[in-house]
Amino acid sequence: MDLKNIQKIYFIGIGGIGMSALARFFNKKEIEISGYDKTETVLTKKLVDEGIKIHYHEDVESLPKDVDLVVYTPAVPADHKELRYYIKQGYEVKKRAEVLGLISESYKLIGIAGTHGKTTSSSIVAHLLKDCGIDITAFLGGISKDFDSNFVLGSDDWVVAEADEYDRSFLHLKPQISVVNSLDPDHLDIYGTSAQIQESYLQFMLQTKKGGLLFLEESVLAQLSASQLKEIQRRDIQLLSFGWNQTDILASNMRIEKGRQCFDYAWDDFKISGMNSVLPGKYNIQNCMVGISIALALGCKLEAIKKALKNFKGIKRRFEKVFESDEIVLIDDYAHHPTELKAAISAAKDLYPDKKITGIFQPHLFTRTRDFLEGFIEELSVLDELIMLDIYPARELPITAVNSNLILDKVPLEKKKLMSKDTLAEELDLRDKEVILILGAGDIDTCVQPLLERIKKR
Repeated sequence: MDLKNIQKIYFIGIGGIGMSALARFFNKKEIEISGYDKTETVLTKKLVDEGIKIHYHEDVESLPKDVDLVVYTPAVPADHKELRYYIKQGYEVKKRAEVLGLISESYKLIGIAGTHGKTTSSSIVAHLLKDCGIDITAFLGGISKDFDSNFVLGSDDWVVAEADEYDRSFLHLKPQISVVNSLDPDHLDIYGTSAQIQESYLQFMLQTKKGGLLFLEESVLAQLSASQLKEIQRRDIQLLSFGWNQTDILASNMRIEKGRQCFDYAWDDFKISGMNSVLPGKYNIQNCMVGISIALALGCKLEAIKKALKNFKGIKRRFEKVFESDEIVLIDDYAHHPTELKAAISAAKDLYPDKKITGIFQPHLFTRTRDFLEGFIEELSVLDELIMLDIYPARELPITAVNSNLILDKVPLEKKKLMSKDTLAEELDLRDKEVILILGAGDIDTCVQPLLERIKKR
């Protein structure tokens, strides 16, 4: 499909983080954009402010009938009235990932994949390149504080995009530079087994363009079989590993200085000490390594990269310090997988070793809660206190006997309870709270502002 002749696009699920970035791209290209979403949010309000028409109820009668393309997210159910109408009437209907793939064909693509770290790595890459003088375009999976957006429009021929494994979306992309940050099992409702997840990731790696670069985190490289590794090596792709032990790109001397994460970086003749980031935790050093390495590969100077990384502000809902005083700290984080919980909680403990850590966790999806139950129990048990919210169902229907108590009952903490999201802020006892971690990928973020207001009044 040729995108050059398109004048009107309708988005079903326009408020999603990936969908809204696409909508913003086309809106900047002066294409008429409208769409549907289930609920009004801060993000949809901003889209409206940018000139995009949005409604919040399924209404076939009021749909625009003269659109050239309909874009939908896999999170929308197959029986959605508007989606069914457009398909039945023979309109050009494409998934979000297909459209991103079509857009990226006109650019040199930097595709960043992995179960964890996609948003942070892609945001760091976008910031470093932009700050070092490469005017990139970027599609991000979160709101970058540096750009105050999940979309960046540039004039250069490089584009940074998250390569999302959900629904095998990343297989629509053919990057010039590919990254795989992590390869933990997830989305088993889609893939079925860990082996099938790994096979899809391998296919993504092999779609790196001839003469391109493939960056693999050391644990990802270790998971590849000898035959899989040979398959990559047979291609005209430069494979580079990054991590802590005998990798091509190394980080060392990790430490906390004045509340910031510091480390030293080395890649062949590129060596620099005292890299400094606002993002805490070992996992975020890996995300920084991705950004530094890609910036170097594109010709950016080490000192310029070091300065840009120091100035990086972070991403909303990625270990975002919403409030900090001597008495209490409020941190908001998107963590919704056991590995992500481990990362967020360990980062909090590293930064605040003498403070009590209270986690407020909203599980995301019934299937994920069921499939990774033991992992959730293990990681949440490290907290000093746990408050659980009900499971956020997203696209799923309830599963019998799968609920938040399934986790809560097995977490061996003395202080733990189930609370309602709607009354959390007013009912939470703040008297003994020192560090509060808001954890989850659903709508738990709506609790942050009311909780912040209560903390400020305290």
